[in-house]
Amino acid sequence: MTSNLEDLYREVILDHYRSPRNRGELAVPPAHKTEGFNPLCGDEVSVFLDVDAHAGTVRDIKIQGQGCSISQASTSMMSAAVKGQSVAEARRLIRAFKAMMSIHEHKLEGESDGSDLAADLEGVRLGDLEALQGVVKFPVRIKCATLAWNTLQQGLDEIESEIGPEADTRS
Repeated sequence: MTSNLEDLYREVILDHYRSPRNRGELAVPPAHKTEGFNPLCGDEVSVFLDVDAHAGTVRDIKIQGQGCSISQASTSMMSAAVKGQSVAEARRLIRAFKAMMSIHEHKLEGESDGSDLAADLEGVRLGDLEALQGVVKFPVRIKCATLAWNTLQQGLDEIESEIGPEADTRS
């Protein structure tokens, strides 16, 4: 990555850390609250989801948490990326983001060229989320970046199990 691109990515991450998007809470119920915790560094994330089961959309999302700049910026970026999207698209973004983190990690470790994960990225525009790909240079920080995404996935899975398979929450 060039120095200018790294500087831009650093600014995107700091912007989301300093001014997180969708910060706050939603009333539970009707919203669903899921909490994530990274015991390695103490990062904490709470994701409040308001999913329209009939339309299959993430109607609203709010986030709370504390931790390092990577975990909190990733949480903000995740909330901005999925708010208003279909649940299927949110799940595609989860897979794509986690694939992006894994592909770069595998390349750094020389395990593979990442082609086995490329299908999850195909056709998905990550936009600002690509700023977090530099995190893979620091393997211990990958869990910081993926905490919000794992928490979102857990929340969507819990909502699906609560409302049943008739809801459109799977891709």
